[in-house]
This record gives sequence, structure tokens and C-alpha cells, in this order.
Amino acid sequence: MSSPSDAASPIVFKPRFGKWFAGLTWVLAAIGMVLSVVGDGVMGLVSAWPLVALAYFGWLLFWYPSVVIDDDAVTLNNPVRSVSVPWAALIHVDTKFALTLVTVRGSHTAWAAPAPGVWGTHRGKPEHVQGLPESSYGPAQSIRPGDLKNTDSGAAAFLVRTHWAALIDGNLLDVDATETTAVATRFHWIAIGCAAVLIAANVIAFSMS
Repeated sequence: MSSPSDAASPIVFKPRFGKWFAGLTWVLAAIGMVLSVVGDGVMGLVSAWPLVALAYFGWLLFWYPSVVIDDDAVTLNNPVRSVSVPWAALIHVDTKFALTLVTVRGSHTAWAAPAPGVWGTHRGKPEHVQGLPESSYGPAQSIRPGDLKNTDSGAAAFLVRTHWAALIDGNLLDVDATETTAVATRFHWIAIGCAAVLIAANVIAFSMS
């Protein structure tokens, strides 16, 4: 498929809040481990399983999730699984609760692009509702709060809709393949296994304490 833009690399969107939350969990875990070593020596690390779990889940829930946009599909990398939605399968982009890609066979939500709360909505400015792709607007040029460009859902939706529109305008989509194009799903079994091991280790550690 030809590219609608000059950019050869995929566009990767990650939430702004995710970096802060991930960093906070890592800082707290690091401080806790240092205090454990200072208080109990190296043996203090033996009881540090909760801190390891905190750092790991900070990565899994806040750092890893992303929305990846390329010329073949939009991929939603969520904590438990990744969903790759080919452009030909996409029929609607919603932002009611989070960036959601709608196909004829179901909807797929991005963990990395949640819709804003009340505070995020109130921070919207006129420039955040202007210049959006045409598919963003409803009747009388209305939009959802989740479409505001200063929000995670709105920023991700802007990227998806812009690329989608470019493909459509360039006649690069097979509109007859909408009902037959399959969505690819991949579970993160290694990540799930690591989470299970950490949870089990913490349960055992607490039961022995």
C-alpha cells in the first residue's frame, strides 16, 4: 500500500499521564528498596516483592500501553493484549469513554487514550476544537469532550482520523473489504505470566510473614 504521507516510520502515541504515573511507581519502588537495604542489609531485598510488583505494574499499566498508527493498521497495545485493526476494517472512531475503534464485528478500546474527566474537559480551549478531521464533528459541528485535542483520547483520535482521511482521499482503501477484513489479536502471555508470578510471590511472602 502506498503511504499517504512522507513519514516512513509508524506514529506511536503514548498518554502523557502514563509517563508520570510510571515514573512515580518506579521512584517509590526505588526508595522502598533503598530503605530496605539500609534497614536490613542485602537480606532486606528478600522481602521486597511488593516493591518489585509495584515497579512492574507501573510499567505494564502506565508505560507500555500505546496506539501505533501505520499505513496498514492501527494497533492498540493494551496491558493484556494488542489489537491490530486494519484500515479497511475501520468504520468509526469514537471517544465517549476512550479512543475506540469500531468495526462491523466489534469495538476495540485503547487503554492508552482515555477520555477526559471534568477537569480535562474544562481545560479545553477554542483551538482544541478547531481544525479537526471532518469525521470528528457531529450535528452542528458538535464534538464529544473526548475529541478535544488537549486530551489523550482526542490527541490519539486526531492522529487516527487524519491518517484514515488521507488514505480515503488517496483512494488507498478497499471499501468493499470492510466486512471481510479481520482484526488481529495477540495476547501478552509473557507479561501475563510475569504478573501472575509476582502476585503469587507476594501472596507467599505475606503468608510467611
